[in-house]
Amino acid sequence: MVVIDPRDQVGGNSTHVGTIPSKALRQSVFNLINFRRDPMFTKAMEYKQVPLNRVLANARKVIRNQVSTHTRFYERNRIEVIQGWASFIDAHTLRVETDDNVFETITFNKAIVTVGSRPYRPEILDFNHPRVFDSDKILQMDYVVKKIIIYGAGVIGCEYASIFTGLGYKVDLINNQNQLLSYLDSEISDAIAHDFRQFGVLIRSNEEIDHLETHDDYVVLHLKSGKRIKSDAILWSNGRSGNTEGLNLEAIGLKANSRGQLKVDDTYCTEIENIYAAGDVIGWPSLASAAYDQGRCAAAFMVGDSDAEPVSSVPTGIYTIPEISCIGKTEQELTDEKVPYEVGQAFFKHLARAQIIGERSGVLKILFHRDTLEILGIHCYGNHASEIIHIGQAVMKCKSNNTLEYFVNTTFNYPTMAEAYRVAALNGLNRVFK
Repeated sequence: MVVIDPRDQVGGNSTHVGTIPSKALRQSVFNLINFRRDPMFTKAMEYKQVPLNRVLANARKVIRNQVSTHTRFYERNRIEVIQGWASFIDAHTLRVETDDNVFETITFNKAIVTVGSRPYRPEILDFNHPRVFDSDKILQMDYVVKKIIIYGAGVIGCEYASIFTGLGYKVDLINNQNQLLSYLDSEISDAIAHDFRQFGVLIRSNEEIDHLETHDDYVVLHLKSGKRIKSDAILWSNGRSGNTEGLNLEAIGLKANSRGQLKVDDTYCTEIENIYAAGDVIGWPSLASAAYDQGRCAAAFMVGDSDAEPVSSVPTGIYTIPEISCIGKTEQELTDEKVPYEVGQAFFKHLARAQIIGERSGVLKILFHRDTLEILGIHCYGNHASEIIHIGQAVMKCKSNNTLEYFVNTTFNYPTMAEAYRVAALNGLNRVFK
C-alpha cells in the first residue's frame, strides 16, 4: 500500500492548516479569556495584544506531535509514503512528480482520492495583499489589528469571530443569510448570535460583497446594500473547494462539480469502479471526524468487506466560544414532519460543575417523542459541548434503550457537566406528565 502526499510531512490539511491549528488557537484564546475573567489575576496583570502567529506557538507543538503520531502509524502498518504530486494517466496508473521535473509512474488496482479542500477564493479579491486573508493564510498573520472584517458566517467564520473577539479585536461578521448557522436548532442559533453581540461582534445579516478597496494599512469593504466598512484586515471565509485540480480526472472519465467535489455512492466508490473518494473532496459533512471514518469504511469496501457501513449519524461540532454540538432532528424538522415531540432542557448556569468552573452560558436540549419517549435529537450549546454530545449519541444508537428513561435511571457523577442529561430528562418528563 502506498500513500502519496504533496507535503514533506504527513497529516494532511486537517493537521497543517485546518482542524488542528485552528482548534489549538481557539484553546489558547479560551485560556486567555478565562485568565482575564479570574479576579485573582485581572487586578494585578495588564494585557497587550500580540500578533496571531505568536498565539499559535502552542498550535505548532500540537502539529509536530500529530505529524509524529501519523508517521508512526504509517511505519507500524508498513505503508510506504511518497512525497510528491500525483495525477492520473489512466484508471490504473498514476504519474507522480517527486521533485522539480522528476517523475515516476505507479500502477495500482484500486485507489482512493482524499485530497481534501482549500478555501474558496473569488477573483474579485487579491489574496496576495497583506491585509486580505483566507482561513489558511490567516495563520501567518504577523501584525496586530484592532478591527477585522470576517466575510462569511458559516462554521469557519463563526469560529474565527470567537477567536478574534477573545483576543480583543473588534469584529464585523458579514452574514449572507438572515440567521447565523441557520441549519442548527433555532434556539441554539439564537444563543450564539446573542452571545456574539454580548462579546462585541457586530453581525451584519443579509449582506453581499460588491467590491473590496485595499490600502497599505487598511481595507474598505463595499457591500451591495451601500454600506462601507473600514477595517485593518479582512478574513474571507465563504466556502471551500475540493483540491481536484491537477489530478487529470479527465484521463479516467471523472468530472468534479463546480466546487471541485466528487460524487460517490454508499460504498464511497466514484463513477469509476476502482476509484474511491472520501473526506472534504466528496462534500457534506466536510468534517475531520467524518473523514476519518469515511476513509476507514472506503478501505473496507475496497477490500470487499460486505459488512462495512457508510458513515451516518455524524454529530456536528462547531468550535466557537462556547462550543456547539448536535445530533439528530431539530425542532423545525420535527414540526415539519408533524412528529409529537417534547423538549427537555438543562441550563448550564444551574449545574454545580458549571458554577465551579465559571461557565456563564450554555444549554442542553433533548428532543424526544411524547408518546414513546424515544430520543429524536440532542442539541448542546456551551463549553465542552463537543464532548458532552457523545453520551447522547451513544444512547440514541442503542436501539433497545434509546429513550429518555435511560438518563433518568442512570447515576451520573456529581458534580459533572454530563449531569445535564439527567436534569434535562427530568425537565422533559415534567412537561409530559404534569
